[in-house]
Amino acid sequence: MSLVNFANLDFDQIKTTIKDYLRSNSNFTDYDFEGSNLSTIIDVLAYNTYITSYNANMVSNEVFIDSATLRENVVSLARNVGYLPRSKRASQANVSFFVDTSQYSSVPQTITLNKGIVASTGRFNGESYTYAILDDITVPVVNSEAVFEDVAIFEGIYITKTFTVTSFDPNQRFILPNAGIDLKTVRVTVKPSENSTVTQKYREAKSLFELDNNSAVYFVNEIEGERYELIFGDGIFGKKLEPPNFIEVSYVVTSGSDSNGNNSFDFSGRLTSTRDGVVIDGGISLLTTLRASSDGDSIEDIESIKKFATRIYSSQKRAVTPADYEAIIPSLYAETDSVSAFGGEDLNPPQFGRVFVTIKPTNGPYLSNLIKDNIKRELSKYKVAGISLDIIDLKYLYVEINTTVYYNPNLAKSASDIITTVSDNILLYAKSTELNTFGGRFKYSKFVCMIDDSDPAITSNITTVTIRRDLRVALNNLAEYEICYGNRFFIGKENGYNVKSSGFSVSGIAGIVYLTDIPDGNGETGKMVLIQLDSATQAKIVRQPVGEVDYIRGEIKLSPINITSTVINKGFPIIELSTVPYSNDVVGLHDLFLQIDTNYTVINAVDDQIASGIDVAGVNFEGASSYANGSLVRGPVLPVISAAGATVSATSTPISTVISDTTTTTTTTTTAASTSSSGGGTMNGGGSSSGGSSGGGHGGHGGY
Repeated sequence: MSLVNFANLDFDQIKTTIKDYLRSNSNFTDYDFEGSNLSTIIDVLAYNTYITSYNANMVSNEVFIDSATLRENVVSLARNVGYLPRSKRASQANVSFFVDTSQYSSVPQTITLNKGIVASTGRFNGESYTYAILDDITVPVVNSEAVFEDVAIFEGIYITKTFTVTSFDPNQRFILPNAGIDLKTVRVTVKPSENSTVTQKYREAKSLFELDNNSAVYFVNEIEGERYELIFGDGIFGKKLEPPNFIEVSYVVTSGSDSNGNNSFDFSGRLTSTRDGVVIDGGISLLTTLRASSDGDSIEDIESIKKFATRIYSSQKRAVTPADYEAIIPSLYAETDSVSAFGGEDLNPPQFGRVFVTIKPTNGPYLSNLIKDNIKRELSKYKVAGISLDIIDLKYLYVEINTTVYYNPNLAKSASDIITTVSDNILLYAKSTELNTFGGRFKYSKFVCMIDDSDPAITSNITTVTIRRDLRVALNNLAEYEICYGNRFFIGKENGYNVKSSGFSVSGIAGIVYLTDIPDGNGETGKMVLIQLDSATQAKIVRQPVGEVDYIRGEIKLSPINITSTVINKGFPIIELSTVPYSNDVVGLHDLFLQIDTNYTVINAVDDQIASGIDVAGVNFEGASSYANGSLVRGPVLPVISAAGATVSATSTPISTVISDTTTTTTTTTTAASTSSSGGGTMNGGGSSSGGSSGGGHGGHGGY
């Protein structure tokens, strides 16, 4: 018998294979392996085979970027396709201060704030931090005062490293010895020799294009230990260094996001008179914080490297497909948190020759027009001629949760403990990467399982889902609006009232009105109407039609309407529009950024009397509704008639906790991000599943 079974990698299986092989030899036919010393030798052979197999398997995994697990290997494989992982990012703040020079006998004409450490902090999150500037800043002295306005400072330790080019080491490497470097803060200068006064600044090269033998550039590679190596030109692509050139590299070693939010700084810098270099240490005002420190981030993780390295390689430094835009934009704009791109041919009606891009920045909901213009200018180097690029504002699709949790009181301290535990888990899920992104997906089955698994006392839950868009309106203007949800609507009521809105006022109608729908009866389309309330469940139509709704595509289009005021104002007037999705799995399509709005999360805790043994037969059990119910509109019911065009201010509903013998209700609240204005293009509806359901009528308060 030949030893041919190489599929067994388990130790016991390998040992059995060796014994079977030996038994096939006539000398060991009836040999007692377990009771002999040969058993020890077989163990050694099996262990050796097992370890060798494990190492071979790990080596095989580490040579492919999809299966590699060690950062050094993933970075090395990404380097092969020309991808440099994003470095750690220093938190940035902006400060201002002035220097009063009236006390000096000789008033300098200009004052220089020297590069390096310029500010420090007290204890913030249990640590002290220093902030630096990367280049000298010189300002004039006017009326005995030098004003340093809007100075950008970067958190971290300012370090300078020098190298001397030598001919004695043909394999000389220029390695920055520190981990945690922010590559954006690296400054490189080269002098002919250490004592020379002539310096030349070098810049980082991203590609070989437009380089010649005189280009003062350097390249960066990440090496082991999250450190970086500088590589200079070879005389063909980039200027070649010659002995005894002297290299000076300055950079900031940062703690990343740890100092985000700091807004209190003390001056720790060095000021000198520009003309004679005299140190100025008096008359320095306190630092005024213009922007608290933000934008700090950790080094790019392994999963992100695997995702973007292959995409950047497939784009080949050209923007043709939507995936190319999604791969290139993060390299052009480092503050990109998420990006979505789609072609105009996907819209209805199609808009050929156009590409639409939506970018979610790391901090804040929108991009400024200046940043948009900069990104467009940079992308023009990559995109195909004749293709029009539109960078559109972010649009949020909110998921609202109403859950009734049944629990066994014999296993729980109190209903409030159950609510707190469930609330904490919902907040964690709301921050997960499955949401908070373009193309994100709210997975209903995972969500309800997460609630059930929150506490051993929880026996079940009934959870309903609503989706919402916030329509930003132009007051006192006759305007059309289009709101796209990207998910099919569920028609729960054939007589209408499947769409709910918050209150607002329109020209020509006295009092508060609301938007709702009336289906056409074909299961696909309907019309939008304006209603006023007699009570929470009784309404009358006051104007129809004012638009149309496509239940399949998940779109609402409003005909020209003059809105004069809104009940809800979140820095600007908005109308909240919500409905029940056809599928409880909600998808953020195209330019829709999917989020759970925790301002509208409702958690009810109910004593499960069957599980507790109080009502074993279930005679008095009443289950929570799995379908839409409650008010016909969103927010407070406002049937009171006011003067036409009068402004109605929203009142915040206080967060309350009501505890009774059987039920506890609370509303969990966090700060949500700002929503977008009315939506653009058409989007296909989500897939099918069992009918959706909704918690009724909660809202009217909360914020962006």
